[in-house]
Amino acid sequence: MSKYADLYERREKLKLGGGPDKIEAQHKKGKLTARERLDLFFDPGTFVELNAYVRHHCADLGMEGTQMDGDGVVTGYGMVKGQRVFVFAQDFTYSGGSLGEMHAMKISELQKKALKAGCPIVGLLDSGGARIQEGINSLAGFGRIFYQNTMASGIIPQISVIMGPCAGGAVYSPALTDFVFMVENTSQMFLTGPAVIVTVTGEQVTAEELGGAVTHTSKSGVAHFRAPDEKSCLDQVKNLLSYLPTRAGAPLPKTFSSGNIHQKVEALNEIMPDNPNKAYDMYDVIKGIADDGVIMDSHQHWAKNIITCYARIDGTPVGIIANQPKVLAGCMDIDSSTKATRFVRTCDAFGLPLITLVDTSGFLPGTGQEYGGIIRHGAGLLYAYSEATVPKITIVTRKAYGGAYIAMCCRELGADMVYAWPSAEIAVMGPDGAINILYKRDLAAAEDADAKKAELVDMYKEKFANPYAAAHNGYVDDVIEPGETRQRIIQALLIMRDKQESIPPRKHGNIPF
Repeated sequence: MSKYADLYERREKLKLGGGPDKIEAQHKKGKLTARERLDLFFDPGTFVELNAYVRHHCADLGMEGTQMDGDGVVTGYGMVKGQRVFVFAQDFTYSGGSLGEMHAMKISELQKKALKAGCPIVGLLDSGGARIQEGINSLAGFGRIFYQNTMASGIIPQISVIMGPCAGGAVYSPALTDFVFMVENTSQMFLTGPAVIVTVTGEQVTAEELGGAVTHTSKSGVAHFRAPDEKSCLDQVKNLLSYLPTRAGAPLPKTFSSGNIHQKVEALNEIMPDNPNKAYDMYDVIKGIADDGVIMDSHQHWAKNIITCYARIDGTPVGIIANQPKVLAGCMDIDSSTKATRFVRTCDAFGLPLITLVDTSGFLPGTGQEYGGIIRHGAGLLYAYSEATVPKITIVTRKAYGGAYIAMCCRELGADMVYAWPSAEIAVMGPDGAINILYKRDLAAAEDADAKKAELVDMYKEKFANPYAAAHNGYVDDVIEPGETRQRIIQALLIMRDKQESIPPRKHGNIPF
């Protein structure tokens, strides 16, 4: 056999992974193989594999007879819609995709290359966890990966795609990355599996209930996105990459914007109900200001009282944070504060301007919130907005009361432009609560307390429940017609395009967690 023939034979053998039987078993589970996923992900013919012939060094517990090139993970780089991306894909057909010393070496070396090249890195995870036969070498491998995750944080986008099991220490690498995707019914994440839980606590739970895509996108908030199948999941990853720069400080991927940027969005003038206590859908506002009404929701199913999504406005990628009046009347709570904090910091790290839409009556009251640390979680959002140096534009659509008004990027937290709709109510608290406190004695002494209260509430609304008091004091740059919102945002983004701002030099801040 010639040397070339040997090379070609080895390359063909690599494509078979753990063999036809293991590939068939993977398909029966509704899962693709590592290489099939890479074929779907990369632009045709652009993937370049690295370290394809690496093998493990373990000679214990039967491992000496299980050598295979690649050691259960495919690593390399290529082009995704013309953008350079590094990827590793764990191969479940070999040893269940388990992570050993050389498997981890391949991943950590790829992480280093991605950081040097200033390119995003995507991990396709499908693994049974640490390779028990390799003992401490497996655990050390995880440590190296976690360290590289941390070193790259905020410098290059890091994306984890859970496409099978991800258990034990393996879950910490996805948790350290910027974005986590999951596939319904075929991917799970948990520190301790159902068998351990039933032994220790007696709880009966399935793997899907414990750590499936629905659980982590709607209950825990560990995952940002979920998809019904692997192809649509990989398409979602590609879509997300289209909003992100290759690295921090690189230009945002601006696209052509169709339509007249100077044209009002008349539909926004009809959104606000006459009754200030009636809900409306903030998504209607967001889609009214986004190019072609297109957005990408992050954490769509978790903490629904706040919306965090990516959009383009006049072709520029932006991050949008908005209270959702349809859920909990837009009140802030622990989960929504955490969700918004993480989103603000991610956008700031990668240079996406922040658009904040405010309609919140305050933080959710109750012992559950106070005992759960709402003070600490709310402070995290204050910190994130204050620290962010990207352009920050705030629009108050209706209610902006108390601490929640401050937390939603008011002027004092560094908002570059603050606009308010005529329906805006900017005050310490709502009219009813304010009157009950300010005129408690007067109401108690009044012959007709209800009539007296109604009179005082009307007085309060006239004086405070409108945007002009804030505008008189310079806290609002302008009161605008809702239909003008998109125009004003485009103008503000243009004028703040070259914004220069820095935070005081320090080792790092100490954000409250």
